Amino acid sequence: MKKALFLLGFLAICTQVMAQGDAKAKNVLNKVSKNLKSLKSMTASFKISIKNKAGKSQGTKSGTVAMKGNKYVLKISGQEIYNNGNTSWTYIKESNEVQVNEVDEDEDAFTPSKLFTNFYEKEYAYKYLTAKKGIVYIGLVPLKKSMQFDKIVLKVSQKNNTVIGGTVYDKNGNVYKYSVYNYKKNPSLASSSFEFNKAKYSGVEVVDLR
Repeated sequence: MKKALFLLGFLAICTQVMAQGDAKAKNVLNKVSKNLKSLKSMTASFKISIKNKAGKSQGTKSGTVAMKGNKYVLKISGQEIYNNGNTSWTYIKESNEVQVNEVDEDEDAFTPSKLFTNFYEKEYAYKYLTAKKGIVYIGLVPLKKSMQFDKIVLKVSQKNNTVIGGTVYDKNGNVYKYSVYNYKKNPSLASSSFEFNKAKYSGVEVVDLR
């Protein structure tokens, strides 16, 4: 679940050792952050291709995300994560089970709601890498060794100030390449859509871990 949240987190912002104060990169990230903060809600689709340390393909996954303030819903390849700001539900289709937890307040944890802040200023070193055909490439490395990945390269649209893809390198040598598309700004999203509705899942087993 944490890997899914982390990958989604880089929908809209934010390899070498980098200087944290790269002004050119910060300017790009600030534009992306400002764009997000102007939204009351948003939805998007994404695809992720995965390769292991040996370079062997581990398949492709696709999914969707919806966000509204500190609430979000993430759906990806048989897994659904609902978060209403206080409680989170993780549903696994294969086992027809949902786990219920209190929202993780760990500052190291990455959630889509973090996108509405300038979190990268304190948590990442960032560097402007290059720009090609209207796409800016920004490199980031976490400042804390406790993070589960080593580095990220973001692809930012210069036209729309949104992240349209990127590559994530985790500490186990796996590489995740992703693309983001079908952005929709300020769609109407009911508060109930961010909560798991047991009635829609016949026979679901509820595991309450709160």
